[in-house]
This record gives sequence, structure tokens and C-alpha cells, in this order.
Amino acid sequence: MSGEAWLYLLAVMINAVNLFLQVFFTIIDYINPIDLCNRLNTYIVPEAAIHGFLTILFLINGYWIALILNLPMLIFNIKKMNTSKMEMRANAGPSYRIHENAHLLDATEIFRKLNIHKKESFIKLGFHLVMFFFYLYSMIVALIRDEAN
Repeated sequence: MSGEAWLYLLAVMINAVNLFLQVFFTIIDYINPIDLCNRLNTYIVPEAAIHGFLTILFLINGYWIALILNLPMLIFNIKKMNTSKMEMRANAGPSYRIHENAHLLDATEIFRKLNIHKKESFIKLGFHLVMFFFYLYSMIVALIRDEAN
């Protein structure tokens, strides 16, 4: 197996994990708000980090189509991690970053933001589903190309 096939195999597995996380995010909103926030907050940073790692692998190896397809979600995740939380703190500025937990869901505000969270989850679910089949197709093409050589 070539390096390209291994990379796309890794991408299929990583994307499958992110796909299952998005299904989990989508169906978990039917429990009480405190449990919802406690369960989801533990997965927000790992989901973004895994996707960022995969995007960096495509950048390093020069797979530009996969990189371009992943950039919008990477930019969204970076923006989500770096935005300040103006709604929670009146004096919030751009200094509230990921290490200050400004990206986490708050149990007191979850019902106001549940529709936004659901929409985001469905968009990410669709993205990861499309990318899963793209990676699977690319892996099969790489394996066929490897067999031909």
C-alpha cells in the first residue's frame, strides 16, 4: 500500500470518529441541559483538534483538493475556539480564548442556543458524511493506482 492509500485510510477512520461524534451531538439534545452541556463540552476541543490534525496531514502531504475541502470547517472550528463570549460577560474582549473555556456550552443558555447548536450539528454531520465518502473514494482510487503500478 502506498503512502497515499495509508493517508486516506487514516482519514476514513478519523472522519468516521468525527461522524459518530456529530451523530452523538445531534441526538444528545433530548436530555436535561446540565447533562447535555457536561457531555458535549468534553468533546468540543477533541473534535476540532482531530479535524485540524487531519487537515494539517493533507497540507504536509500536498493533497490540495482534500485540503481545500477541509478548510471551511477548519476555519469555522478555529473561529469558534477564538471568539469571545460577549453574551456571558459584559466586559468580554478578544482575550477570552480556548484556555478560558469561552467556547463551551453553558447550561443556563442552552435553551436559547439549542436551535443554533442543532443547526451546527446537522451541518457538521452533513460535512463529515460527504467527506467520509470522498476519503473512501480517494482511498479506493489510490489502491487501484497502486495495484496498476
